[in-house]
Amino acid sequence: MTLWNNYGMNRRHFMQHMATAAATVPAMNFLSHVQANADVVKSKQKACILMWMGGGPPTIDIWDLKPESKNGGEFKPIDTAASGVQISEHMPETAKMFQDLSIVRSMSTREADHGRGRYYMQTSYVPNPTVVHPTFGSVVSYELGRNRKALEIPAFVSVDGGAGQAGFLGMTYAPFAVDNTGRIRNSPTEEGKSRLSGRLTMLEEIESSFMSSRRGELPKAHKDIYANAVNLMTSKQMAAFSPEKTDASLGLEAESEATKEAYGKNGFGQGLLMARRLVQVGVPFVEVNMGGWDLHNDVFNTLKNQRLPVLDKGIAAITADLKQRGMLDNTVLVWMGEFGRTPRINQDVGRDHWAASWSVMMGGGGLKNGQAVGATDKDGLQIADGSKAYLPGDIWATVAMAMGIPVNTVHTSKRGRPMKLANGGTPIQELIG
Repeated sequence: MTLWNNYGMNRRHFMQHMATAAATVPAMNFLSHVQANADVVKSKQKACILMWMGGGPPTIDIWDLKPESKNGGEFKPIDTAASGVQISEHMPETAKMFQDLSIVRSMSTREADHGRGRYYMQTSYVPNPTVVHPTFGSVVSYELGRNRKALEIPAFVSVDGGAGQAGFLGMTYAPFAVDNTGRIRNSPTEEGKSRLSGRLTMLEEIESSFMSSRRGELPKAHKDIYANAVNLMTSKQMAAFSPEKTDASLGLEAESEATKEAYGKNGFGQGLLMARRLVQVGVPFVEVNMGGWDLHNDVFNTLKNQRLPVLDKGIAAITADLKQRGMLDNTVLVWMGEFGRTPRINQDVGRDHWAASWSVMMGGGGLKNGQAVGATDKDGLQIADGSKAYLPGDIWATVAMAMGIPVNTVHTSKRGRPMKLANGGTPIQELIG
């Protein structure tokens, strides 16, 4: 049984609607009358890019090395651009950007199962059989996306992965999933698009009958999905999904080979490049997924030869690119997985699940970066004496404050229960000043 199954809109559900819209929905009836323009594109709208590391990355080998400990492993720490902050030797390009990045080294959570850990980290709530909580991307979509009238594409985009759901906020705010090329499964052909307006009467009759015969919010939600699908199919903002597309009015240009190479010609790198383009056109939350972190064996070879070169290049590129474009102060970067991995190395030269002491990386967003917040003990087994232990709600409360979302916001579940933003988490003082 999945943890994400009740109220949100999964990819299949959305794409089914989209495919149906391609066959039956009249485009002109639902098109937005507000067009994005250069002034909107260049405005200082807040955004968040979440780099999700599915599987649970070994943060002790990336952000919080213990070279003097028996748990330290094979890697050496190197200095970064931030005074006193060291990270893995296999992250040299990211190290150069650390004046704009920070590490929270004293995460301590209690969910070391993949599904439960993901749910907890992305919603700030532990799974509960009576309610499905919204992933934070859906919260941002609800709080900011609905007010961006010029935005014709989804306000929460998930690249290359199975994201969480919108929970009690409703499927209007669910993640919209694409692959790292921007391809949307079941999207209509050009021929399909040309037939949309000719099917106006059919859809109007079907919808009128459906709406009149059923009560509640579900019929309206379905109609909203149809509208969103049409907007998506016909909007020029779709150019943001493809690095080959250009639209001067959106501030978008086709990406050069040098830019693609800088991000890395792999799924994660090209996903981050797409995320930058989406933020450019006003999308407030983009999740870019990079899996393969469940390293129960051969952890050091896998990190050195596969995971870290890709990660290093991607993080450095998105940070530098956003900064060069004047977008970094308005874009919060978050890097995390569902938990960390054991300080102790197992018999298979791997690390197992560990939630007691691990790290999350943050950056940009106007935060006070260039620092490491909190610490673990000399062996990485627990939070060091005198360091505050942080929960996912504290991470998301920090993001909320950076994005201008009041941290005292309260939502209401389907059963009428008040739900505090980020489960009442507190912004990390060292990062917000």
